[in-house]
Amino acid sequence: MSEVWDVPVDDSTRVRDVRVAAEEASARAGLGPHRTATAALVATELATNLLRHADGGRVLINLVDSARADGRRTAVQLLSLDHGPGIPDVAQAMRDGYSTAASLGAGLGTCRRIANAFDLHSAPGRGTVAMARIDHDPAVRGVAPPRPRVGGVNVPLGRAEHSGDAWGWVHDGDRLTLLLADGLGHGAKAAEASTSAVTELRGVADRPPAEILRHLGGPLRRTRGAAAAVAQLDLTSGRLAFSGIGNIGARLRTDGTWRALLSQPGIVGAQAPVTVPVQHEPWHADSLLVLHSDGLPARWTPPDDDTLLTRDPAVVAAVILRDAGSAARPVRDDTCVAVLGGA
Repeated sequence: MSEVWDVPVDDSTRVRDVRVAAEEASARAGLGPHRTATAALVATELATNLLRHADGGRVLINLVDSARADGRRTAVQLLSLDHGPGIPDVAQAMRDGYSTAASLGAGLGTCRRIANAFDLHSAPGRGTVAMARIDHDPAVRGVAPPRPRVGGVNVPLGRAEHSGDAWGWVHDGDRLTLLLADGLGHGAKAAEASTSAVTELRGVADRPPAEILRHLGGPLRRTRGAAAAVAQLDLTSGRLAFSGIGNIGARLRTDGTWRALLSQPGIVGAQAPVTVPVQHEPWHADSLLVLHSDGLPARWTPPDDDTLLTRDPAVVAAVILRDAGSAARPVRDDTCVAVLGGA
């Protein structure tokens, strides 16, 4: 299921909480002692930076599929989010060995070196999002990230242990298939439905999006059911195909313009429509696709920061999540955002 550790960092005692959460997530992912220690060190640095430079924030820890060519393994993804003043000199902050006075001396540059993936986006007056993924094996320097890139963030309502939302992807040759599912309701039963959809995707990702959704109707009948959307990118033809059932939002950015992709009313596994239309769209090198559950406000504003749109998709997803809500406008549902970009 979609286990999530959502730790508010508002005083120094929370740094330990973040470190312990990272160790718990590493145990769930099956990481060995060395990589667990790496995750704990990165988590400590991210939490310390929140207190030192942003007057607090939050650290989100998700279990995600690692981008390995030799099969699927689970990685630990750490995201720190804040609404602080931003980092005035990102280049200096990312220099290996540069550290805050209150940290363990790792520094963001060292975190980037020891994590399998690390990225950061900071904007003056808006805050900073930093992301690190820790895999089973040490990072290999000089290896370019896979293209296209996929990333996301998943947050449960009320800092529950499980989110009723889930996302997953399968990259096979020149085809990449991305799915986002929102199980009905909240808690473990909703998580069971969305996790079932992601698990089933791995066996049917070679099918077109509408056929995938029809297939999901069978196994999801044994659950509460879910809203779900599937996007499939064909790198050979440069075309994106999209189908959705239920309240899954989708925004596609092409040639600098955002447009919505529409899902059909219904519930996968309960009240699915007889026919599921497929939308076909051109895909370019600068295209970006955002899928999200209804925990994100319907009228969220797509980012217009060209620098942000080149960052790791998980960072893009986290910035969208952060900027769509606030203390005065808290989310009222599990929230999942998945981003495809960088082809």
